[in-house]
Amino acid sequence: MRSADPETQRKILNRLKRARGQLDAVIREVEGEGSCRDVVTQLSAVSTALDRAGFAIVSSAMKNCVADPERAREDEGLTVEELEKLFLSLA
Repeated sequence: MRSADPETQRKILNRLKRARGQLDAVIREVEGEGSCRDVVTQLSAVSTALDRAGFAIVSSAMKNCVADPERAREDEGLTVEELEKLFLSLA
């Protein structure tokens, strides 16, 4: 991700790795005939982690676009309208 600063990128990667671990737990629960409650709880955690990562990615891109619109367009090729659509697709 070119537009994110290193700290933001680290946080996003941590969220995605956490989501991956939670998804692995869901798969184990389903394969091992885990309880419905455990499966749904883990799925909810995965969904939340992915949503937060997505919002962080779009937020980072929006900050960069506002700070330096020309550079953001060159780096990502995204317009403000496209960023808005990306943001709304996560809602």
